[in-house]
Amino acid sequence: MRVEIWSDIACPWCYVGKARFEKALGEFPHRDDVEVVHRSFELDPGRAKDDIQPVLTMLTKKYGMSQAQAEAGEDNLGAQAEAEGLPYRTRGRDHGATFDMHRLLHFARTQGRQVELLDLLYRANFAEERSVFGDDARLLELATTAGLDTDAARAVLADPDAYAAEVREDQREAAELGARGVPFFVLDRTYGVSGAQPAEVFTQALTQAWGERSPLKIVDGDAEACGPDGCAVPQS
Repeated sequence: MRVEIWSDIACPWCYVGKARFEKALGEFPHRDDVEVVHRSFELDPGRAKDDIQPVLTMLTKKYGMSQAQAEAGEDNLGAQAEAEGLPYRTRGRDHGATFDMHRLLHFARTQGRQVELLDLLYRANFAEERSVFGDDARLLELATTAGLDTDAARAVLADPDAYAAEVREDQREAAELGARGVPFFVLDRTYGVSGAQPAEVFTQALTQAWGERSPLKIVDGDAEACGPDGCAVPQS
């Protein structure tokens, strides 16, 4: 069974939702037969790379919140993250474009290091002081720590077209599937789970999707085939 997760590094609920999903998956009896694929979704598509501002400022401007409301929201998110064992800085974080991060994540997937890089990007954004926005040197450090070749990662960042089509295709598919926000979890292209749901909801979705998988239908016939005992030899 395949589970696809659309998310963005700038999305705190994606950070929390990933932990909740992984808790459910870790207790799922068929977890070894579940393939998890992370897909791209930009909260601010087209945002300029140098357009960086404090998270609290972004919240007050984008959503019309007061400073107190923005701070209360961050405090709530901090408590939700802490409940999942995740570090979270409620003050002093910033917000910016994530397109380059998504391009790097697609490159990391080709190298089998996507999850490692994703976890490092989340932690860097939500728990560490140094920003991940507008700083290629910071992204290169994280890519190297994730096990990627530094020069190859640098080449990806230097070429704005590298993996850009893959990022846009992910976002096109998300829209086609009806995703209006992230995190968005799709199980076998049959069930969709929106938001950072409790682990129990993910457990229920995994169980239901697994139980309703279509069994392979065999079209039997008289054609020759090879089996464990060898191949049938036609008799003249």
